[in-house]
Amino acid sequence: MQLGEMNVKIFADGADLNSIIELQKNPLIKGFTTNPTLMRKAGVQDYAGFARVVLKAVPDLPVSFEVFADEFDLMEEQALEISSWGQQVIVKIPVTNTKGDSTGPLIRKLAGTNVRMNVTALMTLDQVKNVADNLADALPSYISVFAGRIADTGRDPVPMMAEAVRILAKYPHLELIWASPRELLNIFQADAIGCQVITVTNDLLKKLSLVGKCLDEYSLETVRMFYNDAMTAEYKLASPKCAVSSF
Repeated sequence: MQLGEMNVKIFADGADLNSIIELQKNPLIKGFTTNPTLMRKAGVQDYAGFARVVLKAVPDLPVSFEVFADEFDLMEEQALEISSWGQQVIVKIPVTNTKGDSTGPLIRKLAGTNVRMNVTALMTLDQVKNVADNLADALPSYISVFAGRIADTGRDPVPMMAEAVRILAKYPHLELIWASPRELLNIFQADAIGCQVITVTNDLLKKLSLVGKCLDEYSLETVRMFYNDAMTAEYKLASPKCAVSSF
């Protein structure tokens, strides 16, 4: 199956402005997400200024921006401010604050103010159930389960993500995001279980051209890469004559 034949939607995940501008031209990209860590890594200093440039460049696709306060009253203020930036804005709310306190009550409150949300950093099915319940009366929103980080712990995320799809089936206005993928295979896995969205970083997006590539050709390219790198490095080994030891 080719990417264009899949039901899962690809959201580009990053904060490099040039990449965002270029990717919004790609018909495979159906939305964008970012977070404070990605923005800091990209050198963003003016949060709101950066967001407004992105929204001007991407006027017709959903774009998620995350609150960064830790107190719930400040989170609410930031969520309302971010939501006011445009119709396509989705407000990312972490599943807890840094103390581990659930944002459930805040999520439920924001749902009553017509804020579209992307509740993020979930890693358990109990969290999925709780967040979905608090988003029951919300506008169309997203729930991001960090499948890649789950995999980093040695757990297979596919059964958990499949169960999350089942849990959310009774909430047609909520879409499950397969977040933090580690390889392009995750796109096909997400599609196979009925996950609606997968976020993909720029590094992985650069590999999209490999999908469906002939493996014999890829093998030959790999052999040539090793050879060319060895020649460029001018590696040399002595060629000792074979010697037979006598005892």
